[in-house]
Amino acid sequence: MLVLQLLLGACTSHPESQPKPDPLPVPTSPPPWVTETPPPEPTTRPLVFAMNARRPPMAVPKAVAEWLQQGIVDNWDQLGQPSAPLRTTDRTDHLDHLPMNTVAIVVADAVGPAVRVIEVDGVDPLRDPDDYPVQAQGPPHAPVTTMTVVGDVMLGRQVTGHAALDPMSARLASADITVGNLESTLSDDGSPRQDPVGDSFHADPGVRAALRGAGFDALSLANNHTGDYGDRALVQTVDLLRTAGLPTFGAGRDLAAAREPVVVSRHGIRFGFLGFNAIGETPEAAPGQPGALSVSMPPRTGPLDRAELDRVLSDVRRLARVADVVTVLPHWGTQYTNRPDAIQAVVARALVRAGADLVVGGHPHWVQGADQVGDALVVNSLGNFVFDMDTPETNEGLVLEATFWGDRLMAADFVPYRIGPDFAPRVVSRDAAAGTLQRFWEFSDLAATR
Repeated sequence: MLVLQLLLGACTSHPESQPKPDPLPVPTSPPPWVTETPPPEPTTRPLVFAMNARRPPMAVPKAVAEWLQQGIVDNWDQLGQPSAPLRTTDRTDHLDHLPMNTVAIVVADAVGPAVRVIEVDGVDPLRDPDDYPVQAQGPPHAPVTTMTVVGDVMLGRQVTGHAALDPMSARLASADITVGNLESTLSDDGSPRQDPVGDSFHADPGVRAALRGAGFDALSLANNHTGDYGDRALVQTVDLLRTAGLPTFGAGRDLAAAREPVVVSRHGIRFGFLGFNAIGETPEAAPGQPGALSVSMPPRTGPLDRAELDRVLSDVRRLARVADVVTVLPHWGTQYTNRPDAIQAVVARALVRAGADLVVGGHPHWVQGADQVGDALVVNSLGNFVFDMDTPETNEGLVLEATFWGDRLMAADFVPYRIGPDFAPRVVSRDAAAGTLQRFWEFSDLAATR
């Protein structure tokens, strides 16, 4: 027992007899083997109030938007519209055929060009998503890009370029991208080809400053007037525009040049543009032959030439591989009618299948309707933008103002204008343009209710 006690005593000592260890240091940063991931910051995107695109633009205060969310609003007269029952829904399916009496309250990702979104406190949720006051949780939105497309621009004959473009210049230039069809040469170095001679359109090269001031980023020359003064004038027109910083597409010194697209990059998104002429008069571009990229089709240039269409479709497919958004500007259709030719729908659907996201036609001089084909938008004609014609229908038109999030078309607004005695277009109220809009929607499948 004594031995055991001696052994235990040797192994045990009083705490005060032991030296105290140094205190452990307090870490100022995590050890290298620990990876700290900060919690993700909450993100939001707009909760929008969507209605059929055929309804007029509307803006409400935030308080009224909250009443809509709560189901308190049940009549359109509470929103300043003619009295009619109003219902709300949060369903996101079938928004491309949203009933006229319905407001869909949905996250912005669900909408497209067949609906119109209501502004809240004066803010458009698709154009200014970060400033919009009604938000829902969701991932960050893609970059916003605005694109403006106008109809036929003719700056010759009685038209003075600066005077004709000035009233709309600020609006056009405010878009990230502005595109149109220039239907006049900038050179008369050749004999006029149109009959009567007065239908050959030549503009002074000085109009380039007006076009740049209006913010044009690309111009289609795929039309029946680019060749009005012959091959030499056509090539000079292309050169004059490009040296002034105005890229062109749809026509050139030979077939390869006419097929070459224009690609414009904005916010990391590539927007590609192609054009073709189906009306004739301007020579068809060929190897060694200046002219326009052409597709023969009714009503002016015979039955549909499948080989020529296939050539354009291959160009669309090639462009779709390098551009995020593909826009095609065909010069087609019958003049002086609001009704598109059936062949336009056939060709438009082929363009969409090949990769076109937006198809905007010209030449009829009157507005024609729009259709949604899958996720793509087809506009048959926006009418004249600048021209010196003298009938009511040729002096009215629509500006297409499109909004993209990344490569997706989110909204398409059709802004009415009227061409005045000075041949300049000016925006008019929806009430003043009621006839124009009625004719446009009559021949549109876009936003039709079923």
